[in-house]
Amino acid sequence: MTVQTITTTQLSLDAVHELLAKARQACAARGFAATIAVTDSGGHLQVLERADNVPFLTVAVATDKAWTAASFGMSTSQWNQYMAEPTVAPLAHHPRLTPVGGGVPIIIDGQIAGGIGISGGSSVQDHEAAEEALRAMNLME
Repeated sequence: MTVQTITTTQLSLDAVHELLAKARQACAARGFAATIAVTDSGGHLQVLERADNVPFLTVAVATDKAWTAASFGMSTSQWNQYMAEPTVAPLAHHPRLTPVGGGVPIIIDGQIAGGIGISGGSSVQDHEAAEEALRAMNLME
């Protein structure tokens, strides 16, 4: 029997730091400071940055937004819409699932390579900043 393996893709630490810088710039352009989290494809935290004077709750929220995006390969704002469906609504009880805009999957060559989560602005601002940072690095489909 031949053992089959699966190859996964993830960003290097240098690339993660570049993404973090792009996200920080996108947040600043929208007039807010934030906590920014980046996870690998397994939802494991790679880097976390909390700006000065940003509420400490944003640490958990940004991390869980990134985890949610990486876990399912779709943005947390999409999850917000899905929660209205009765068959999906029970997932709202999962402690890490965060159906609030600001979490977006990192996609490389069609594969989920992780997630970015931003918390500090409105859910719309967080989402837009995350997408802008990913687009700047060609990490969205």
